[in-house]
Amino acid sequence: MIDPRLQAYCEAHTTPEGKILKDIDRDTHAHVLMPRMLSGHLQGRFLAMVSHMIEPRCVLEIGTYTGYSALCLAEGLAAGGKVITLDKNEELETRVRTAFAEAGMEACIDYRIGDARAIIPTLPEVFDLVFIDADKESYSLYFDLVIEKVTSGGYLIADNVLWSGKVVESKPDKDTRALLEFNQKIKEDQRVENILLPVRDGLMVMRKK
Repeated sequence: MIDPRLQAYCEAHTTPEGKILKDIDRDTHAHVLMPRMLSGHLQGRFLAMVSHMIEPRCVLEIGTYTGYSALCLAEGLAAGGKVITLDKNEELETRVRTAFAEAGMEACIDYRIGDARAIIPTLPEVFDLVFIDADKESYSLYFDLVIEKVTSGGYLIADNVLWSGKVVESKPDKDTRALLEFNQKIKEDQRVENILLPVRDGLMVMRKK
C-alpha cells in the first residue's frame, strides 16, 4: 500500500522480529502457497505492541495460517493468559505446531483446526483481544459471532480491510464487496469505536464500548 522504500525504512526503524518469526517468514515464502497472507515484520510488531499494551488474558485469532501472528499476539499475554487460534487448513497443522513448540509457546497457544463459524459459538471464554484474518466474505459474520464474547474495553482488529486498494475501485469483486460491507457495518455499529489504519493492507481497529 506504500512505496517499498518507505516500507523498508519503517521496517529498518522498527524493533526486529525474533529468530523464530524470521524462520516462519522464510519457510512460508519458500514452501507455502500465498505467502503474502503472512503478517510479516511491521504488522507483526504492531500486533505484538497492541498485545503488550492490553496485556490480554484471552485472545482469539480467526485465521492462523503459518502461526506468525499468533506468536506475535501471545507476546503480551498476562500471566496465565492464552491465545485461541482457529484455522481450517489441515495441511499446515504440522508446520504450525512445530513453530509453536520451537518458540516454547505451545502451552499458551490453543491451536484448533476446524470451521471458525462452528467453533466460535461453542467457546465459553471472554476475549480481551480478537484478530480477524480469514476468509473475507465471512468478516461480518465473525464479528457478529464474537462481539458479545469481547469484554467491555476489549479490542478487535480485522486485517486486509483495504484489499490492495480495491475498496476504492469502481467495480469491486466479491471479496471487495464483502469488505466494503464490513467496513460500513463497523462504522455504523454503536457498540464499538473504530479507526481504519492504512497499515500494510489495512487494519480495522475496534474498541468495544
